[in-house]
Amino acid sequence: TAQPNTAAAPKTGRSKKAPEEPAARAPDVDSLGFQAMDRNVPGLSHVILQKLNMKSYEDYKSAMDGRKSGSDFGIRTYFDMFQKMEDTFKFCVECKRLPDALPDPKSLRRCKRCQNVYYCGVACQRANWPLHKKFCKKLKLVALDRLVEWLIFTGDIPFPTDTWTKPARDVRGWEDWFSMQEQLEEKLGAIVAGRYMTLLWANAGKPRPEDTELRESIRRLVTDFHSRPLTIGLGLRLFGIDPLTRPLTVHVVGASHVETLNTRLTDYDELTRMFPGHQGVEMVMVGVDVVDGPIMRPPLTTLAPRGKVYLSSYKGLYHDFWESHVETKLAAPPDLVVGFHPGFHACPDLLAGWLPTLLLLRDYRLPVLFTVYSEQELKASLQILVELEMHIVGYASNPFASLRPEQVYSSPNKPPVYCSSHYIALLGAEAVPGAEELEDDD
Repeated sequence: TAQPNTAAAPKTGRSKKAPEEPAARAPDVDSLGFQAMDRNVPGLSHVILQKLNMKSYEDYKSAMDGRKSGSDFGIRTYFDMFQKMEDTFKFCVECKRLPDALPDPKSLRRCKRCQNVYYCGVACQRANWPLHKKFCKKLKLVALDRLVEWLIFTGDIPFPTDTWTKPARDVRGWEDWFSMQEQLEEKLGAIVAGRYMTLLWANAGKPRPEDTELRESIRRLVTDFHSRPLTIGLGLRLFGIDPLTRPLTVHVVGASHVETLNTRLTDYDELTRMFPGHQGVEMVMVGVDVVDGPIMRPPLTTLAPRGKVYLSSYKGLYHDFWESHVETKLAAPPDLVVGFHPGFHACPDLLAGWLPTLLLLRDYRLPVLFTVYSEQELKASLQILVELEMHIVGYASNPFASLRPEQVYSSPNKPPVYCSSHYIALLGAEAVPGAEELEDDD
């Protein structure tokens, strides 16, 4: 899964126990995106590798695949962990120079308002302020969330959720979802007052924010965590696929580190709360960057267990998976295919890689839901899909988009993006007679 243009800050993984060091954070792009950071800040990719005691992107990818531990990167303490992460953001956002290129590497100063961007001196800060002031408040949230995100890694986030008290059709967004969570304030308060939140701010090298700000950060990160299962549930409803009437299979195509790093077998259980009494749902993560872990197990050859969400995976290209598993009945054909941020609009190489899969999805007339980060990406993706003569049955803002803002890592003074901010629904080739149109608006 590729994030366009990018370099959004790499993602942390999740596990039930907090380690003394971080698992390596997964990139939102492949090696092309990792190196593309240098177009904005020359040498930034090398700084990241240096801080993690790595020699090459191959080392970095090995860490993403779970073949290295944090101790291999020279990280021994919580303070060291947070400091190394912050060091990768230390460059002047105006002149793009890294600390080593300055007469005094320690002369970089952080913006006091957002605690996110750095300047090599007063002149650069003044020159950059007319642009930075447009994004300063949002970048403050970005900086806060990327630290509090560690609590997903420790298991504090997300908090235990409750069975939906409204039918899925009546839950129109996050406000409705949060309203169904019993004792919400108590749950948020327990995380804010918890051991790991205290440990975080004792080692983060930044002042601890107000509890109100921390609660809002937790809420944003909870939406980020649950956005994928709820978006899948939205896709089922859009196509009229009822999980209460029969077992279902969902293929997540183009799955990468973002969807699979330290993924637990229970991470999509919100679908069970969304559709209580469902007949069973199997989620098959398919992609070349699927990370080894608990979900690295073969797809089911039988029906999914009733009332359970079963996660499995295949490491490879989707059209290869189709030929080796679906056509040979080693895996069930999908009732729905979902692609989170496929990124095929970003460059010709990525489109070429996606083309066999896109044509397969079109020619087999499979119900498909793609998500994108922004309206700009939506327009570019729609143009490509139209050129491929795919039947676009609807596109709109996603009511279950993540509320967590994300910056372009190496060029932060741009509008933030949001995971799965919009969706595109597809069904086969264009001009299919009798196909029911979905709404093109909110």
